[in-house]
Order: sequence, then structure tokens, then C-alpha cells
Amino acid sequence: MRTILKGLEPASLARHRQAYPEDYDGYADKDALRNSLINEQQGICCYCMGRIRNEYKNMKVEHWQCQERFPAGRLRYNNLLGACHGNEGQPPHLQHCDTSKGNRDLLWNPAEPAHQIEARIRYEGDGTIRSYNTAFDTELNTILNLNLPVLKRNRKDTLDGIVEWWRLEKARLRGPVPRTRFAREMARLLAGNGELRPFCQVAVWWIEDRLERMTA
Repeated sequence: MRTILKGLEPASLARHRQAYPEDYDGYADKDALRNSLINEQQGICCYCMGRIRNEYKNMKVEHWQCQERFPAGRLRYNNLLGACHGNEGQPPHLQHCDTSKGNRDLLWNPAEPAHQIEARIRYEGDGTIRSYNTAFDTELNTILNLNLPVLKRNRKDTLDGIVEWWRLEKARLRGPVPRTRFAREMARLLAGNGELRPFCQVAVWWIEDRLERMTA
């Protein structure tokens, strides 16, 4: 999970909200909304960080505060996120992200900078996602189901890739990898033509953790 910097909402959403403040279903320009969410999230799901595309069967518009209990947030752009399909249609134990979440609440929103979502997350060597906060850690597992085996494997592959890069760099340099080289690799991971690599934040987290250890 990584911080999402919200941009400008589609003009059509603002117009519809002004006329129909709580009518999300009646908002006709959802294609523009999905495009805006994908662009600001650089093509990855707000929760699992898998790839999302502007296709009905590929992504969902997630209401961080659910529509049922928070009608005032149905059309509030800061409450809207782009989520993957989350295995919709599969048994509940195989669902994840918004599909698993449903109308349940989360403590923190990745699109709220004050929530500092990245500071609350860590990753283990087997790809498990954890939180330093016990309640949020439970939500990651029971509400979002982010430790589904396929998601753990994807995160582990990303971790294995960055660790292998580090080992090769140490061998090439015949010594420690300098901070500047870590910084360049992080910049490379976050670069792209408007799209982030799926699960890239796992590698970014590993680099930031490594740099913190070098400082300590």
C-alpha cells in the first residue's frame, strides 16, 4: 500500500454532485472518474498495488467510507479510490481489497496524507504485509485479505528482485552499496510512462528500510 496524492476531480463529477449530492449510481461519466483515479494512482490498486485498467471487469471505484453509512461521501472525490476487481465472484476467502472489504471500515486511508499510510506498513521476507498497529494489522488480514497466497507471492517476488539487485551491486562494487546508488534505484522503480510497476512499493519500502539501517 502506498500514499495516493489526489488530483483534480473530473468536472462532470463536480457538476453531478452539485445537482444530486448523494446520487452516485446516477452519475453517468464513470469512465472519466476511473481515468482520473487510475492516473493519480499510476495504474495500481489502492490496496494490493496490482495493475488496474479502465475496464469494468478490471477495476472498481472504491468508497473508502461506504455508501450505505456515509451518503455524504458518495460523490466526494477524496473518498473515491481505484481498486482492483479483487476476485469478485469467487468464494469470500479468495476475495481481497474492496471486494473483500464491502461496507466495513478501515482505520486509515491511503489517500489521506495525514494518515501516513506508508509509515504504518512493513513487509516480511515471505511477502506478508504487516502493520505496526495491531488493529490495522487485523484489518489488513480480515477486511482486505491482503495476505492471500497469490498476493504474498507477488510481494515476495518483488522483495527477492530488489535483494538480488543489492547482492549483485555489492559484488560489482566489491563493497557496500552507497546511498546514492540506492536513491537512483528507488527513482528508477518509481519512474515510468505514467504507470508504476505493480507491487513496486514493496521494493521502495525495502530500500527505505535499508537506508534507515545505514543511518542508525
